[in-house]
Amino acid sequence: MQRDVFQAVADPTRREIIDLLAGQYLSVNEIAGNFAISRPAISKHLKILDECGVLTIKEKGRKRLCRTDVRKLKELAEWVNQYRVFWNSKLDALEASLLKEDKTK
Repeated sequence: MQRDVFQAVADPTRREIIDLLAGQYLSVNEIAGNFAISRPAISKHLKILDECGVLTIKEKGRKRLCRTDVRKLKELAEWVNQYRVFWNSKLDALEASLLKEDKTK
């Protein structure tokens, strides 16, 4: 099944994993040690993150080392930014209108 980046960030645990793995490689056991849920549950989250393209996994001996791949997150940030620009301009126009209305009273 093809997943998108929105599924990666939809879950709070996955967001925490993304933050934890930003800028560093950790093994699955090291990741699991940071959470109060089972290792199989962490593995399931890691699988989803991998399928969404926000995780880089490399094999080192018997260990699987994981790290956040920010390229997909940058795509998400760019998509969200277009709405931020739109809404900021609308809110600025509303503020100007309200200030103008205040002055006429």
